[in-house]
Amino acid sequence: MSRRMLFGAMLATALAAMALTACAPDSPPPATDGGFTAALNPDRKPATDATRRTNSALAETLPFDDDADFDRARRGLVAAPTPVRIMADDGSVAWDLDDFAFVEGEAPETVNPSLWRQARLNMNHGLFEVVDGIYQVRGYDLSNISFLRGDKGWIVIDPLITVEAARAALDLVNATLGERPVTAVIYTHSHVDHFGGVRGVTTPEAVASGETRILAPEGFSHHAVSENVLAGNVMSRRAGYMFGRLIDAGPRGRVDSGLGKGTSKGQISMLDPTDIISETGTRLTIDGVEMVFQYTPNAEAPAEMMFYLPKWKAFCAAEEANAVLHNLYTLRGAQVRNGRDWARWLDEAIELFGQDLDVVFGSHHWPRWGRAEALDYLAKQRDLCRYIHDQTLRMANQGMVPGEIAEAIKLPESLSQEWFNRDYYGTMRHNSKATYQLYLGWFDGNPAHLDPLPKSESAERYVEWMGGADEVVRKAREAFDRGEYRWVAEAVNHVVFADPSNDQARWLQADALEQLGYQSESGPWRNFYLTAAFELRQGVVEQPGIETASPDIISNMSSEMIFDVMSVRLNGERAADADTVLMVIFTDRKERWVVEVRNGVMHYREGSDHPDPDLTLQVTRADFLGLLSGQGDGALSLVSDGRIELEGNPLTLVTFGRFFDAFPPNFEIVRP
Repeated sequence: MSRRMLFGAMLATALAAMALTACAPDSPPPATDGGFTAALNPDRKPATDATRRTNSALAETLPFDDDADFDRARRGLVAAPTPVRIMADDGSVAWDLDDFAFVEGEAPETVNPSLWRQARLNMNHGLFEVVDGIYQVRGYDLSNISFLRGDKGWIVIDPLITVEAARAALDLVNATLGERPVTAVIYTHSHVDHFGGVRGVTTPEAVASGETRILAPEGFSHHAVSENVLAGNVMSRRAGYMFGRLIDAGPRGRVDSGLGKGTSKGQISMLDPTDIISETGTRLTIDGVEMVFQYTPNAEAPAEMMFYLPKWKAFCAAEEANAVLHNLYTLRGAQVRNGRDWARWLDEAIELFGQDLDVVFGSHHWPRWGRAEALDYLAKQRDLCRYIHDQTLRMANQGMVPGEIAEAIKLPESLSQEWFNRDYYGTMRHNSKATYQLYLGWFDGNPAHLDPLPKSESAERYVEWMGGADEVVRKAREAFDRGEYRWVAEAVNHVVFADPSNDQARWLQADALEQLGYQSESGPWRNFYLTAAFELRQGVVEQPGIETASPDIISNMSSEMIFDVMSVRLNGERAADADTVLMVIFTDRKERWVVEVRNGVMHYREGSDHPDPDLTLQVTRADFLGLLSGQGDGALSLVSDGRIELEGNPLTLVTFGRFFDAFPPNFEIVRP
């Protein structure tokens, strides 16, 4: 092997350690159904008497005779093709609504009746007319894709998660309403279900030529690629729990996500905006359609905007008004959102546009027609956010801690009896804890919680003090029979963390979590409980992952962001004694970076030289990104083609690469 070939092999090894992509598991085969016997077998169980009573009691408190949402969800239906089965470009299934064909009729005993109602509503799918000239395709992904009829073509709002889903939606619109070019795309905010499918409705060439404009709020590009980057691996794993990717759809499994049925799988794309909205009151006319924008950052998303369409007297609320209580904290993990700001933007929208609007539509669920109904909806979603914010801080200022506040906080009936304020996605309990965290952080002020023992160590001591594992399990079975599932899950968790091989403890905890899932009004809570039960019974299933950092996402990362991600992967202990300096020159961007590893920390700065680097690496950023992400040509090919130039000791890069961790995508969550 030549010296160049040898170095190419070493380079490939080094860069493999720094790879940026992160994956999460897909769905395994379904578990086997079985009769209910707590902790005596690892199978899924039916609903217990306690769960049936809990679900029946909830149903008695809610206005099930108010079925107006079913009319709203069906109103304006133009076309509803069946089945809705979308194939990914690689031949796999990107989306199949028939997975949820069982969602019809009365709620089964294993599903909260309120969540079942939402699951039925979210089954309404197809092409809908909001008003003449505004259309939505719903049921093709977690979110809606909307279409405005311009003078020459379609203005597309929020093109779903994947290219395949967005393309299928556009095909439906063109086939039903007549084919028209896409003249503009609007990203209302920086979450992937509102931009990831953009290449399914337009092309980079169309954007570059000016044929298609792309509008987005200020900060969109940064937040779209950064929110899930530094913590991307752990967020992806937890998102698998939140959206139930590991569990099959069914009455004892995944039924709904609250915000929509679920998430499509396929190619995630991104194209840079051509027009940035940074101020409320900005007016633009796109393809003959006048729009008045409201800039609303740091509420549901760090970069977001809503807008008014005078021609139709229609207000697009993006994802700041929905048919659910939304998340002030998302269970997959993200920065906490501010309920005060969220309420402030909705209040401002009412003030700006409330005298004129006749319809409100958004990025999820169905519209609200008529000024009175639309304003009542916006006002009560506003009051919902503000109530959680203000009442949490009121109780905190009285000395109450997050767990106490979550137990105590209750909505007034004027808010809680509105179906669009129910806990289908976010919940009062975890949103109040999030508000406490926003202002006061994780510490509740009790010094006993300041520096507790590690979970596994404290679990061993708890189990010992409670009389040993067998005694804990015995008492927990008795509590289970009394329907005390929250306590069983908490108590038996100590046994699981003290001895994860204790099958009886794992299965009993799984049984308790499963019943909590059956009782949950929140889709994400149900998915978390049932996924945890699955993994307690079956263990972590190693599966091919789903790509969280697509080529478009990576290419839109700044160079600093690339190095940010690398620095998070640096193993500080392994690199503690390192003293390494690299010069990285991106030849296509004319960027010069000094990268230093010292004291277990990686520093990087642009625009300066180092007098004596250990190695200088010259490469295009595209090739560098390709190497880091596993995309594109391999290191051996780049070296042999002369696309990487080196000056200094090439072994430096091999040593450098060994400083970095490769994150496991399928790490344990419910066991140590």
